[in-house]
Amino acid sequence: MFHFIAWTLPDCRQVFSNHRRHRLIAPAAIVAVMALTHLWCLPLVEAQAPPRPNIVFIMTDDQGYWDTGVTGNPHIDTPNMNAIAAQGIQLDRYYAAPVCAPTRAGLMTGRYYLRTGLYNTRFGGDSMGLDEITVTQLLKKAGYRTGLFGKWHLGKYPGYQPQERGFDEFFGHYHGHIERYQFPDQVYHNGRPVDARGYVSDVFTDASIDFIEHAVQIHDGPFFCAMMFNAPHSPFLLDTSHYAQPEGDKTLKKYLDRGLPMREARIYGLVERVDQNIGRLLDALQRVGIADDTLVVFTSDNGGVSKYFKGGMNGNKASVYEGGVRAPCFVRWPKQIKPGQIVNAQTSHVDWLPTFCELAGARVPQDRAIDGVSLVKLLTTETDQSHHEFVYHTWDRYQPNADKRWSISDERWKLLCQVGRTATPSRSNWRLFDLKADPGEKTNLASKHPQQVDRLRREFVRWFADVTAGQSYTPVPVPVGEAPVDIEPSWSTWTGDNIEYVFDGYDWDTIQGWRDPGERASWKLDVAAAGRYRVRLTYGCRPIDAGGTLTLRSGDDAITHEILASATADQFGSHVAGTLHLEQGRVELVAEVETCPGRELMRLNRITLERVE
Repeated sequence: MFHFIAWTLPDCRQVFSNHRRHRLIAPAAIVAVMALTHLWCLPLVEAQAPPRPNIVFIMTDDQGYWDTGVTGNPHIDTPNMNAIAAQGIQLDRYYAAPVCAPTRAGLMTGRYYLRTGLYNTRFGGDSMGLDEITVTQLLKKAGYRTGLFGKWHLGKYPGYQPQERGFDEFFGHYHGHIERYQFPDQVYHNGRPVDARGYVSDVFTDASIDFIEHAVQIHDGPFFCAMMFNAPHSPFLLDTSHYAQPEGDKTLKKYLDRGLPMREARIYGLVERVDQNIGRLLDALQRVGIADDTLVVFTSDNGGVSKYFKGGMNGNKASVYEGGVRAPCFVRWPKQIKPGQIVNAQTSHVDWLPTFCELAGARVPQDRAIDGVSLVKLLTTETDQSHHEFVYHTWDRYQPNADKRWSISDERWKLLCQVGRTATPSRSNWRLFDLKADPGEKTNLASKHPQQVDRLRREFVRWFADVTAGQSYTPVPVPVGEAPVDIEPSWSTWTGDNIEYVFDGYDWDTIQGWRDPGERASWKLDVAAAGRYRVRLTYGCRPIDAGGTLTLRSGDDAITHEILASATADQFGSHVAGTLHLEQGRVELVAEVETCPGRELMRLNRITLERVE
């Protein structure tokens, strides 16, 4: 990086202006001043730091380290991903979190996700705390125009949405995945539900290109564009429309002909389709004349889900082995990053906030712990020096803990524990690997190097206590205000012998099976204003089971609804149950079985609250 030195030097024009006003300066002195100013003024252009770059951040969903040609996969076609690496730098030991929402929280805040209150990918645990400061809020203050296109997964309710967390423009989806890749219907534009035509990766790329062209032509300043593909996350769908399916089938056939099983062929086809769209995005930068002024980052949000080729790596998404947390990461910035470099230092997803702030001239927050370290020096000075002394990982869907799924690595050693949800973890489950000699994590050296085990475990426990201090990992209260709000089944706490929550793509989740009086589900709400709220229930009920009653209450107010039949239990209808008084502030909404004549009361898909007075 060049550094500013001009602040120590007199302005050339001011020197000669002073000479004209004060003719007492001797001729010899004038010559000396001219010589000095010549020396001072000439290098100033070279000594200045490069102008603040536009930033294009590209992230895929569930693409493994091994799912690119440049990382050694001989079966997959990713020419544009390869080109970014060839034209820039590859961060070879770049670490994401084991799953997606934690990585996204770390990217946005520069902090390990457990600091942000986020702890899950659903059940209401995928909402990033409202007191967090995002990188886009900081970039906006620095004059950047900001846009996100694709997956958000850091909160769906008002206050948590991207356009309220620093993005000028958002078009994408809130959940961990969407069910339809063709004509996507779980997408939003700046908080409003919308429909879209076309294949989802193409549509999100179109929106990114349109944002960039608008920013270049209209906005007087740099931009930050986050292109967050939802592929290759399941469902593994290529084109499925009447007209486009033959094109998707052609890509699928290519990988089947290469010997891949169907599942893997679909994943590779999804990755290739993303690669084609990255090519369109890079072409757009060139077409509008800003390619040299734009930093392009390509990476993934966690380890991979594909298994056909893994390059000898152990583990997949959701594990703390290298295959679960190591992600591809390539960075291109023409004329500032020397092409073709590979950096082996430990780097992390939490590094992007301080990196982008340094490039943008934005101040990193000083009132909170920032875990990331700027990558600017590593990217621009051809150094492979140590970056993070330790990198940490932990993941448990239901409650963060320091015992079941965790890892810590330094430049050489990695200690981990990977056990199932119901297992009782102990030291016998711990694994120690020498990553320099054994990057595939095949040989457990814990018994041979107990001092390394103790050292790393102590550091992990210290870190875990630090990042979880003061946090309570429960679903955030659902904000209830003037606009209608849908309350999802996954945010509830349910009790009873028969009741169960069934996950099926977020928007089709249900509370079901309940039939005994007293079985119940409850939700925490944060009500902006006291008043009466219309309660609408969306549910399905077999005709033979209809006629039961459900009581809904909050505080001292309650209403009872008689369950109506639908064609089948998985066909949902919407019915007004009545109005319910809600007090202002934190309250509880309870839905409880009163009577049930059949085998289940109903399958509750959502509750909608709308203020009426």
